[in-house]
Amino acid sequence: MDLLRFTTAGSVDDGKSTLIGRLLYDSKSIFEDQLEAIERTTQRRGGAVVDLSLLTDGLQAEREQGITIDVAYRYFATPRRKFIIADTPGHEQYTRNMVTGASTANLAIILIDARKGMLIQSRRHAYIAHLLGIPHIVVAVNKMDLVNYAQDVYQSIRAEFSAFADKLGIKDARYIPLSAMNGDNVVEKSASMPWYQGETLLGVLETVKIAQDVNLRDFRFPVQYVCRPSGMVAPGILPPATLVEPFAVALPYTSPDFRGYMGRIESGRVRVGDEISVLPAGHRTRIKEIVTYEGNVPEASAPQSVTLTLTDEIDISRGDMLTHPHNAPRAGKELDAMLCWMSEEPLQPGRKYLIKHTTRTVKALLPEIEYKVDMNTLERAPAQELKMNDIARVRVKTQKPLLCDPYRANRATGAFIVIDEHSNNTVAAGMIGGVP
Repeated sequence: MDLLRFTTAGSVDDGKSTLIGRLLYDSKSIFEDQLEAIERTTQRRGGAVVDLSLLTDGLQAEREQGITIDVAYRYFATPRRKFIIADTPGHEQYTRNMVTGASTANLAIILIDARKGMLIQSRRHAYIAHLLGIPHIVVAVNKMDLVNYAQDVYQSIRAEFSAFADKLGIKDARYIPLSAMNGDNVVEKSASMPWYQGETLLGVLETVKIAQDVNLRDFRFPVQYVCRPSGMVAPGILPPATLVEPFAVALPYTSPDFRGYMGRIESGRVRVGDEISVLPAGHRTRIKEIVTYEGNVPEASAPQSVTLTLTDEIDISRGDMLTHPHNAPRAGKELDAMLCWMSEEPLQPGRKYLIKHTTRTVKALLPEIEYKVDMNTLERAPAQELKMNDIARVRVKTQKPLLCDPYRANRATGAFIVIDEHSNNTVAAGMIGGVP
């Protein structure tokens, strides 16, 4: 089974957490003790219907205020596919949380309250989903039970969102009328909306094609670790993995002279015998072995974590990148990028930061803010600084060249984070537009 990562977005009280709770409940993906716990909580509050939003709103502040603040991840599976859900906040104050949860998603569910119609927040969430390069959008017109399942209400919202999606350039948008509270068109077809002949939400999640979303054309292998058994770790033992960069699998080492380059294939595919370039130096060599825990394989592709050995001994270290010779990323010290500022301390142009791009970390300046995007109107405006949750187009200058692709072409090599070199906090997430 393949894995689908999806996120939810919508205005406050549009029912995101309830929808996820309904998905988990109707697909029988929650434990009995979890159900009993939320039933008890619902009863204490005097509720007549089980509050399924409690499955994802785990923070005390979330439950007290009735809003989602932090990103909640949930996992479930059906016979057809595995899923990772990121339940992200709808409040404008938590835009940075939404960006975090949506950054790795294959699909975004944008909820719209059928009573309220398309709001400014709906446009903002659609813009952010498109900015992050999420290839598939599902517009869930929720709370249809509160408008008597009226077809004209759904059609009006669909027409308005479709016009906005065309303006943004969203290519794959699907529309579903549903009621998360009652379960209409979530897992089972709704008897109350016979006029809707499309798939249920779970049906779309199970069948949406995501194989083509992986870039298999451009081979990009950022080196994460140089594997030397004699000087690194004992056979079969792997350094602790991190959330940002999962280490390649452990190896059954057979030779003390083994030298391999560990990492994750971010895009493309590679075969034994392929000629490759080692960037930024530009040296050329060939792939000798592709090593995995199960043994050597003749071919590997994104997003596999592997260890590569080469036919020649070349000076390669963490931060270098292996690519095919005639299909290399751009190298540059100046970048145009869209930036989502995540820190409470504003961005001040000219201040020094660190930029982490794939496995390379370099010093950088953000000398110029070209414009800031108004998240309510989506209009561009000049700005002297960026505050938390602001999104803007900026110019980036780095001390050393970055090996990058436009974010639209490659989400892995087109993304970076900005780190405060004094506090070591992540202060922004960036998407590369190009190298001037």
